[in-house]
Amino acid sequence: MTLYNQTIAELHKKLVAREVSSEEITRDVLERVKDVEQELKAYLTLTEEAALAAARTVDAKIAAGEKIGPLAGIPVAVKDVMSTKGVRTTCASKILENYVPVYTATAVKKLLGDGAVMIGKTNMDEFAMGSSTENSGFNPTMNPWDIERVPGGSSGGSAAAVAAGEAIYALGSDTGGSIRQPAALCGVVGMKPTYGLVSRYGLVAFASSLDQIGPFTKDVTDCAIVLKALVGHDPADSTSLEYEAEEYVEALQRDVKGMRFGVPKEFMEEGVEPGVKQRFEEAIELFAKLGVEVDETTLPHVDYALSAYYIIAPAEASSNLARFDGVRYGLRVEGEDMIDTYMKTRAAGFGDEVKRRIMLGTYALSAGYYEAYYGQAQKVRTLVAQDFEEAFKKFDGIISPTSPTVAFKIGEKVADPLAMYLSDIFTIPVNLGGFPGISVPCGLSDGLPVGLQIIGPTFGEGIILNAAYAFEQALGFKERPSL
Repeated sequence: MTLYNQTIAELHKKLVAREVSSEEITRDVLERVKDVEQELKAYLTLTEEAALAAARTVDAKIAAGEKIGPLAGIPVAVKDVMSTKGVRTTCASKILENYVPVYTATAVKKLLGDGAVMIGKTNMDEFAMGSSTENSGFNPTMNPWDIERVPGGSSGGSAAAVAAGEAIYALGSDTGGSIRQPAALCGVVGMKPTYGLVSRYGLVAFASSLDQIGPFTKDVTDCAIVLKALVGHDPADSTSLEYEAEEYVEALQRDVKGMRFGVPKEFMEEGVEPGVKQRFEEAIELFAKLGVEVDETTLPHVDYALSAYYIIAPAEASSNLARFDGVRYGLRVEGEDMIDTYMKTRAAGFGDEVKRRIMLGTYALSAGYYEAYYGQAQKVRTLVAQDFEEAFKKFDGIISPTSPTVAFKIGEKVADPLAMYLSDIFTIPVNLGGFPGISVPCGLSDGLPVGLQIIGPTFGEGIILNAAYAFEQALGFKERPSL
């Protein structure tokens, strides 16, 4: 029986009915990892023994007649940017290659507390900086639809693992599109919740005012299940919001008649591949058939979002990554004195993209340039957020392609950082405003997945999940990668 390609909801029913055990599910997923991992390279660390032990614990509870939650006994992969006690957390960087945390990130702890079975830690762009997972300090991850193409980034390992059946679901982090963009390129569902809705405690920081943890799943129902488990106030995270999780699964329904969605005209002006644009236009037509009113809208300042992001995010990265100095933990390369040790450690430990962003951020924060760059970028950020808030007065949600292109060839954009940065042009504005966004498959272009992005107002997760569910059910996208 093939179990690795089934959903959380399907497997939970089988577990409760005792048609299958958690150990059987876990072994099936681990066998799938062994079959495809050499080509895919989605994982950095596997936790096979711990996973099987966790699975047996759930099976014992079921045998004893105990009630289990929807995630109990279900294999999950975790992006290697979240701390896991006793399991190395590298952030795909040589500077943390042998770092083993003494605590577990709150989001991961919530899942494990619900009985989830962690298969391992997934590959990523180093310190979550990138859009292709080519910036990993160890090796790139391949796209299971075409192993000559990227899976997106920075959470490419998590997206590829779910798409290929190497995990039933996964966790990623999204700073400027790092969940939604790889979800689109790998043909799975990916969601960035409202900023502060999910605890960031234990998430190794890239840009603290933008980072957010969220799920990768095979369908929207599973996304709602995982989100419910992740949401909740965490006193260990100063940005965590006092907000109770909604009944996201129960709220899913096919009827979206009467909803209104806006399409920003700025998003459709240029740069979108013809195949992506065609699938998006077909998505609009499908929403119309479902009774959704779709109209053009405008976000006047969104054209400046990318520029603002690439000042704010590197500035915060410059500050956050200062802790990796060869003194307290991680890599240490001895120098002639302390300053020389700092320099040699960082030169050897950080990759090119991380160094680039640290230098950009340090420059933007330096005396004489702070107000000219960082201060102005923060003002633009406010204007972008206000544009969305104004649009949400008229519309229930905003829709767009998730990525302007399908998955591109490995190495195609490595030499052109600006071209790489444009991969996130539709997702970055959402992070600047802290709004929730979801990517759901909306078809194929040249045999590769295309993602539809649905953006909601603050705490609008229920709205966008319901819309994504209705769209998913109506479209009936069932294609899976051939790997």
